Amino acid sequence: MNRTSRLVLAFFVFAWVALVVILEAAPGTYEQALRLPGGERKLPTLAFLAAISAFLMLLGIGVIRRWMFWLVLVAFLIGGVLRVPASILQLSGVLPADFPAWYVLLQALIGVVQFVIGVLMLAGYRREGVWGSF
Repeated sequence: MNRTSRLVLAFFVFAWVALVVILEAAPGTYEQALRLPGGERKLPTLAFLAAISAFLMLLGIGVIRRWMFWLVLVAFLIGGVLRVPASILQLSGVLPADFPAWYVLLQALIGVVQFVIGVLMLAGYRREGVWGSF
């Protein structure tokens, strides 16, 4: 594994840790997003965490086995580019903000990081090919 794949894996780990922290510190954030009915919310929240964990593990395996390059690259570039303006529009009131301002700002920061990683992946690709080191 080179530094490009390690950087992508580190981002996935960060995303998972951030999800767990948010679920623990501010559970209403995702409960509101999932539009869970009143009553018991623990099981659906754990199912959500399990589904996201499985998805991130699949992506991680794809990075390690080196067959997930193009999907990750496109997702990081497009997702990164779209998160920042969407967050700005939510914070300015143009788009409805269904989440607290701190969460919208976190999404903007994640978008910037995703885009930077995508650009580094492109630089590595230009230098050494798929999963080339930037």
